[in-house]
Amino acid sequence: MSRIGCISSLLLSATTEAFVSQNRSSSSRHDSAGKIRPGFSSVGRVSTLFAISEEQARQQFEQDTTNGAAAKALYNNGELTMTLPRHSYEEDVNAVLEMSESFLREIHSLSASEAAEALMPACHKDAPQACTSEQVFANSYVDLGRVDTVGFDYDYTLVTYTDELLEMIYDMSKERLVEKNSYPKEILDELKFDKNFSIRGLAVDRETGWICQLSYTHKVAVAWEGREKVSRELLMKQYTGKRALTPRERKKRLKPLNDLFSMAECCLMADVIQFFKDHNIPFHARSVVNDILSAIGSTHISGNFHRIVADNPSIYFEPKPYLASVLQTLKQSGKKLIFVSNSPFWYVDAGMKYVVGENWRDDWDVVITSAGKPLFYTDEQRPFREVSVNTERIKFKKIDKLQRGDVYTEGCLKELVRCTDWDIVKGQESSKDISAGLAETSLASPNVLYIGDSLFADLVDAKREFGWTTAAVTPEVGWELEKARQVEYLAAHRTIDLLLHTIRQIQYKLGNKARSAEDNILLDQLESMVSKWRDRQQNLLGNPFGSIFRARHQPSLFAHSIKRYCDLYMRSIADLRHYSPQHRFYPEDSRLLSHEMRTSDFECWDFDN
Repeated sequence: MSRIGCISSLLLSATTEAFVSQNRSSSSRHDSAGKIRPGFSSVGRVSTLFAISEEQARQQFEQDTTNGAAAKALYNNGELTMTLPRHSYEEDVNAVLEMSESFLREIHSLSASEAAEALMPACHKDAPQACTSEQVFANSYVDLGRVDTVGFDYDYTLVTYTDELLEMIYDMSKERLVEKNSYPKEILDELKFDKNFSIRGLAVDRETGWICQLSYTHKVAVAWEGREKVSRELLMKQYTGKRALTPRERKKRLKPLNDLFSMAECCLMADVIQFFKDHNIPFHARSVVNDILSAIGSTHISGNFHRIVADNPSIYFEPKPYLASVLQTLKQSGKKLIFVSNSPFWYVDAGMKYVVGENWRDDWDVVITSAGKPLFYTDEQRPFREVSVNTERIKFKKIDKLQRGDVYTEGCLKELVRCTDWDIVKGQESSKDISAGLAETSLASPNVLYIGDSLFADLVDAKREFGWTTAAVTPEVGWELEKARQVEYLAAHRTIDLLLHTIRQIQYKLGNKARSAEDNILLDQLESMVSKWRDRQQNLLGNPFGSIFRARHQPSLFAHSIKRYCDLYMRSIADLRHYSPQHRFYPEDSRLLSHEMRTSDFECWDFDN
């Protein structure tokens, strides 16, 4: 067991007095069986847990850590963060603080190799290999063996774009602002797309122009006006002291920026507003936001960038070496494959030929383009129309059966049921009967797995209206997991855990008596340290908002939506290659409330669904 791995359990179980008395004895490093106690150094290395100065700890960390930037990040240009405050008269509280400070010193004295072993969280047992970012994560119990139909989105799901696409959308929209809305021509040269500014799951406030990140309780955790962070005081003032809007105000003011395409949109809004501020140009935030939303929308509708992408696939598409084999494995296991994309046929045809091959349609039972999701799920008045694969022209004939190898456009789920014979309940002949019996077919049940990247266009209605099993392609999870394995990130994470646990233990020691002024000052100081470490951890992710899954101290609204509407999520479809087509996924933690007992292993539920 690692020296750091049992910090929380030791803090929970050991009384402060016992810990202090153990530390006075040189033999206290071992238990009655002769084993090294949790938290102490192993034999052969001088323990730095208790007898180490701040300067020694700093030198040890800088010497041992192979990444010199880690030390600089952790110590913040010489300002050590290992010294905890003390209470002037509460000895029990100070004993807890001394113990925590000792563990804190130990965390930051580890070498890079030791940190990788001691600080790394336990691997998920559903991981295909030891601790990998190529893992499929489960929010609920999913048995792939029961899935008989798998549907896929196209953009950022079957294909992934390079950063050049977002840069092109940014530049085209910028040109529209100048040409259509008479924005200053200087923005054409001065404003450049910054891939490191935006993340998914943000929202723009139409009234202020602020780019906001919301927590799962709909509180504004952080906001940026242009490229300047909005102060906490101004957030409180703007959002009625609670940093939150009413549901009615949210609907009126906040425009979600949830998909990967919106990262160009978000960056352009921030840059234009900052340009106006820097050049002292008066502006109305709502007008600027509306102009940019219109410019971005027109850029998408025009199809101009689609043509450029289709003509230059090697520039705008990332290679997908495992996609064809994943699709073939699913197909060979007896599952039907449905292609449902909002993009036009000529566009998806160019991309799929590049990432899979000329005969990409051979693997698909149904190919639907220009589907118009989410209306595809809810609008029952949209018939299918066939697209000529040779001329790309739309045919006029009525579609009564979807043929393998053909391509269709528009349509809706009701028509999909009518035009297929997949497990339709026997005896239902009219479309009315089929619609009424939709819930009894395989196309409206957990037997359908739909995989997409956009929560609200691809997955929410599929889950909410028809009970489909849903999976979100979330490339950020892989990227963040790689960042989270860096020594400095792990140390910051463990430090935050230790400080929060210290706060809980101090309050336990203080009991239920009224808090003195000094009690509150001490707790405020520790909370401030937690905030500073969170800032440092966020900065290590390389963007102003930090993780898409965390909004400061709470889960983000984006993470909450993933939890609520997605049974599975993964970095890439390629990650499915590690799993059998009959694999069973179990959620790591199915608890809803904190008081519920957590088992030592992963929990599973809803086996019968």
